[in-house]
Amino acid sequence: MITDRSAPVKDLTTQVDALLDTPEPESLHHDSAECAALLLAGGLLLLSPSAPRPKKATH
Repeated sequence: MITDRSAPVKDLTTQVDALLDTPEPESLHHDSAECAALLLAGGLLLLSPSAPRPKKATH
């Protein structure tokens, strides 16, 4: 039994176009200034000095 697994080109093109033209959800859109600020804050946290460690007592 042979089945045809190929979709017609016109139908496939229509489906791909519909997937590519979907609007972006509001919650996933970020402002570039907001992203830059978050990146800068994250970099500053990584570059900040670590907390001082207590000195060991010598006996």
